[in-house]
Amino acid sequence: MTVFIVSLFLPKTVHFTLPGTPPRGSVVEKHQPRKDERPKIERQPSLFNPPNYTPPHTPTEERKPGDPFTNEDGLRVHPPPLNTAVAAENGLRAPADRSSPTWGGRMDQPMSRANSPPPPGLISKSKSLAQKAYAMGRAGISQPRALERSESHDRVFANANWQIANADQGNGGLRNAAEAAARDGKLEDYTWVGTLGMPTDALQGTQQLQDIEDRLATEHDMLSVFCSDKDFDGHYSHFCKQILWPVFHYQIPDNPKSKAYEDHSWKYYVNVNQAFADKIVKNWKRGDVIWVHDYHLLLVPGMVRKKLPEAKIGFFLHVAFPSSEVFRCLAVRKELLEGMLGANLIGFQIHEYTRHFLQTCSRILSAEATPDGLQLEDRFVDVVNLPIGIDPVSLSEHREEPEVKRWLDIMRERYAGKKLIVARDKLDHVRGVRQKLLSYELFLNMNPEWRDNTVLIQVALSTSEKSELDATVSDIVTRVNSSWANLAYQPVVYLKQDIDYAQYLALLSIADALMITSQREGMNLTSHEYLFCQDGKISEKKHGSLILSEFTGTSSLFNGSELSVNPWDYRACANAIKKALEMEPEEKERRWTKLYDCVNHHTGSHWFTEFLTRLDRVHEEQHRRDQTSVPRLSYPTLINQYKRTERRLFILDFEGTLVSWGPVNQIIPVSPQKTLDVLNDLLLDERNTIYVMSGRRPEELDRLFRRVPNLGLIAENGCFLKDCGSTTWTEMADADQIRSWKESVGGILRYYLERTPGAEIEDRRCSLIFHYKSAEDYESAMRQATDCASHINDACEDQRVHAIPLEGCVLVEPIDWTKSTAAERIFADLRARMAADEKHKSPVDFLMVVGDGREDEKVFKWANTLGDDGVVKEVVTVSLGARNTEATATLTQGVSGVLTALSKLAAIA
Repeated sequence: MTVFIVSLFLPKTVHFTLPGTPPRGSVVEKHQPRKDERPKIERQPSLFNPPNYTPPHTPTEERKPGDPFTNEDGLRVHPPPLNTAVAAENGLRAPADRSSPTWGGRMDQPMSRANSPPPPGLISKSKSLAQKAYAMGRAGISQPRALERSESHDRVFANANWQIANADQGNGGLRNAAEAAARDGKLEDYTWVGTLGMPTDALQGTQQLQDIEDRLATEHDMLSVFCSDKDFDGHYSHFCKQILWPVFHYQIPDNPKSKAYEDHSWKYYVNVNQAFADKIVKNWKRGDVIWVHDYHLLLVPGMVRKKLPEAKIGFFLHVAFPSSEVFRCLAVRKELLEGMLGANLIGFQIHEYTRHFLQTCSRILSAEATPDGLQLEDRFVDVVNLPIGIDPVSLSEHREEPEVKRWLDIMRERYAGKKLIVARDKLDHVRGVRQKLLSYELFLNMNPEWRDNTVLIQVALSTSEKSELDATVSDIVTRVNSSWANLAYQPVVYLKQDIDYAQYLALLSIADALMITSQREGMNLTSHEYLFCQDGKISEKKHGSLILSEFTGTSSLFNGSELSVNPWDYRACANAIKKALEMEPEEKERRWTKLYDCVNHHTGSHWFTEFLTRLDRVHEEQHRRDQTSVPRLSYPTLINQYKRTERRLFILDFEGTLVSWGPVNQIIPVSPQKTLDVLNDLLLDERNTIYVMSGRRPEELDRLFRRVPNLGLIAENGCFLKDCGSTTWTEMADADQIRSWKESVGGILRYYLERTPGAEIEDRRCSLIFHYKSAEDYESAMRQATDCASHINDACEDQRVHAIPLEGCVLVEPIDWTKSTAAERIFADLRARMAADEKHKSPVDFLMVVGDGREDEKVFKWANTLGDDGVVKEVVTVSLGARNTEATATLTQGVSGVLTALSKLAAIA
């Protein structure tokens, strides 16, 4: 069995050695990193310059990286400086602005041929040759000259030497988790699927590209996905980064800076996802596991499912999932959700994101959301929250390196007597760097006693976009430093570039506090690494404090042991800084110990193996429940089971099982005589006990079954129970609780009723039903109904009530009283009565449950458990529905098949 780990970027890429350029020996040839080693960052300016005592001032000029790709945890590795002279010799054209978000720009990789942004005209027809020539002429490029440069560029890379190297971009947390699981022996045969993270149009059709693909597959177990530069640029730089990323982080598409109007990039997103799906389908074998990662590939699970219906597919979203109010703003919301629902198991970092996803699917797709997942018409999709973590083993190894210890010594000397607050973030609006600096400035204003011995070290990883945020942050840093700096002290050390890994680990080890003020973030692993580095193994025990935004997924994981802050509440953030610095050592150690234990439990290896274990389990369960996998009910087998038993209990659904007519909101005027006759015949055998379960009111069932003595009844889906031979009903539900939630839900239903002409509300004793089948505008009514169900599930979750979208109606009923709870009560009472009966002490040894709806699935599951545990000798569960089911058999003949089966049993003497 092979596990396909599918992510946008492979852990490896390709570096070319061009004529006249120095080899990249310092990165690839002179130093061959271990498999689990983070790539070293070359030519980075140091955060701490040993010859000078005063830390560096705020840089006035930003280094402009040549590619837009960053790891999901924010790490950026800068490419080497562009050698324009060598470029000219090789017929390559340097971009005028290397900070522009175009794919490529490195001298050791081909340049992209994509236009960025892709012109809107691409959505219909491409420009004519005359238009292209005119555009080139306006740019000062003659067509022959442009073609000559392109051909020269292709020849250079088609014949250049190349080597496989560790990729700078990609999801570092995922890679570390996979390597940790493999090292721990929990992952054996696995293959990565992804792109090289570089333009490939210049290599298309060459032997060079085929050789690269073959070597990655044979030597590194990596399948390369190739797509055109145009497709990738439109997919990544535009749809992912300008539409999906902002929306997933609560930036509505209609904000002034949004590029969401460039919706033509959607087709590039589809193309890239399809390329991934095609590569997976081509290499998949029965038994293989497909695990797709992150928002770049939301469509892949659904695309693969269409080609491989039996495949075992998992999907994990590493970033936040927004509320339904935000997600529904996406024009392609339905397509994205349906793509994700191609998976058997969908994973999120925390429960909040899981709840948002379930609510969104319920609202947009009218799917029934349960605590475990989503019930679709033809199958069930499990949903789980499972936070990712770090790899402590690898981190410990890196901390022992001499370079880390050297930087520790330098920093101890440099910041002797100072309290260090450290931070490392991407410089974008989501990470909250501006809010952090303003809070620190307020802290210094409010606490003058800390002005000479507190330093904030902010490492800001510049993004590919140039925005006013850069200038704003720099202004704040300048203002703070100019207010309180002196010859021996600078309150803010601000560097708009990354530091190398040794400096990073030393910084985390010596810090007194880490401050993270993200406005939204999935799982901040920097906080995990910081807590691990505070254990005192390579430095004195700091047990430093963690100041963490409440809007990060990590915050819900730490359960209040951190100092939780709202990034927009500057005063609260300033007070948190003061508390972090003045906290008593005992409290610091107590908080740190809880956080440290949490980090050590939620490791990357644990996350990786736990997800795959759950995927195996849910795939098996879903496959077993699939309607095509469940055998038809065998009448001869059923008769033999019936004959071998002495005490029999039948629990039969009414609507759609014993009768096939009569809408739910109308009382049936005439008794179904054939059904009543079959039930009476079965009850002639005193060893048989029969209960009929229904969603109807007690008085309706009394009227329907008044001619069947000794029949037990379950009304309103488990809220009322009438024992066999009894004339009175037992109310199972708590009347006060029902009355309480009905007041809340009734107001919500009336709100939607006013906006849905032709709809009506049915008030039962323990449930409410919003009927819209007769609405004037059915499509509009269906949208109102899904919004209504979502609203109720959001607002009334604590009242133990849920709304279930059904065909033509929304059923609102209590969670604590169902057909399943009623069935359990019946079985327990029956066993107790039989145990007390001196004449007949034999237990229930035959149980038959028949139903056709979703609400019957819990009864099937309960009954099957009794059979598996040996409590009941013979258990028969039968489903009439055409959906996946917990039942062990199906009846394709519907109601007539049920009556035929029961008639055969009744005929047995």
